Amino acid sequence: MPNNPDNTQDADSRNQRQASSRRGFASMDPEQQRQIASRGGKAAHASGNAHQFNATEAREAGRKGGLAGRRNPGSRQEP
Repeated sequence: MPNNPDNTQDADSRNQRQASSRRGFASMDPEQQRQIASRGGKAAHASGNAHQFNATEAREAGRKGGLAGRRNPGSRQEP
């Protein structure tokens, strides 16, 4: 590999990494993410594709969520 005294390859690779890090949903402003997600939720409800929990389903989901962290109680470290 030839030695490149002005490091243009290194600068180019840094510029590419910086450019790619500004792409996608996760790199957006949190408020902008909320607005886009809100539009998606409204569209799903309007088209009838969104799931709406009833009281029984919500209760069951909450029960399962509460148990999820207790699957392996021996692995938890005490302070």
